[in-house]
Amino acid sequence: MTNVVRILKNIGAIITNDHFVYTSERHGSVYIRKDMLYPHTFETSKICKLFAEKFKNKDIDVVVGPSIGGIILSQWTGYHLSKFKKREILGIFTEKDENNNQVFRRGYEQLVKGKNVLVLEDLTTTGGSVRKVVESIRKADGKVMEVCVMINRDPKKVTSKTVDAPLSYLGVFEAQSFEKKDCPFCKKNMPINTIVGHGKKYLQNLAL
Repeated sequence: MTNVVRILKNIGAIITNDHFVYTSERHGSVYIRKDMLYPHTFETSKICKLFAEKFKNKDIDVVVGPSIGGIILSQWTGYHLSKFKKREILGIFTEKDENNNQVFRRGYEQLVKGKNVLVLEDLTTTGGSVRKVVESIRKADGKVMEVCVMINRDPKKVTSKTVDAPLSYLGVFEAQSFEKKDCPFCKKNMPINTIVGHGKKYLQNLAL
């Protein structure tokens, strides 16, 4: 078990052996509550130090993450990288626009222009969001050195090709998912978790 998975398990951010509904309405038995990490500043710092250690010997000027979770990751990782490199490494973020793209606002595009950029993300399911960050960095004339993800849930599907940049990750925690008609938990009449995930909304929609 990698360090990052152990940290997430210790704070209760990884839940197994239950019946969850994901955003896609696919069903599964594993749920990673990434938002459980961020209130724990010590553990968040430890995970971001793992990111920083991984890239301390690479020429990085700026760390970028998609809001909201990526804001915290970019800040802490930039902090630890700055300590390793003994120079300031910036930590900035992209935001969703009305077309669901990840774009720079607040003049941040000027901070990546001509710079070597590390892109961070907490979890990936399809890699679509982080690919949009990569596109915005290139549009702003920044150089994407690498994309690094805290947990890759599907390393067979989420690859360097998927995100259009070199890809690595701190850990893997694969979570098999099923369409409702194929869900083994539904077939066993196992109750859907309505506290974690999208089970409550899913059941409400079924009742309409």
